[in-house]
Amino acid sequence: MRVLPVGAHALLVEVSSGDEAQALHAELLRRRAEGSLPAGEIVPAARTVLLDGVSDPVRLTAELTALALPPVPEQAPETVEIPVRYDGPDLADVAAHWGVSAREVARVHAGTEFRVAFCGFAPGFGYLTGLPARCDVPRRPTPRTAVPAGSVALAGPYTGVYPRSSPGGWQLIGTTDLVLWDPARVPAALLSPGTRVRFVPVGATGPAA
Repeated sequence: MRVLPVGAHALLVEVSSGDEAQALHAELLRRRAEGSLPAGEIVPAARTVLLDGVSDPVRLTAELTALALPPVPEQAPETVEIPVRYDGPDLADVAAHWGVSAREVARVHAGTEFRVAFCGFAPGFGYLTGLPARCDVPRRPTPRTAVPAGSVALAGPYTGVYPRSSPGGWQLIGTTDLVLWDPARVPAALLSPGTRVRFVPVGATGPAA
């Protein structure tokens, strides 16, 4: 673990894996809730956690350096179910990369319990982990100029859902009508770090091969 100062009142904690970042984020949230961690924003990323609004960075740096990370909590406060049609234009390519049928891709994906590791890229976009390492897929060699909102996609070890139309190079395996980002909703983002997610198949799945 490495702790780096970011300005006068923030710290960036670097760890060696996504699992450690999730565990650290959960532990820091727990300590802030109990009142033993005076910090404002606590923002996880792939292998870092940013703490902003830190009153005593020097003291907290020493505490964090000596911190023994607990495992990621098994239970999150909620599970979000996302209805999905496995009809994405890259479903066949993902199936070929996995060496299985398109229906098997849908079965494996829908049978996985995901967890939001961190958020970014666009408001409401969560980076979901849970698939085994053998299911990692590369990004497309040429990104699309416009990916439709609601596209369910894979890239590397992550699953994500595009909350609005935007350019993107992830592999598109399905679509959902669920609104991931709504400024009129409180909170506006449906997904937040630590949230558990399951994809629930609806309608027809893509081709059988």
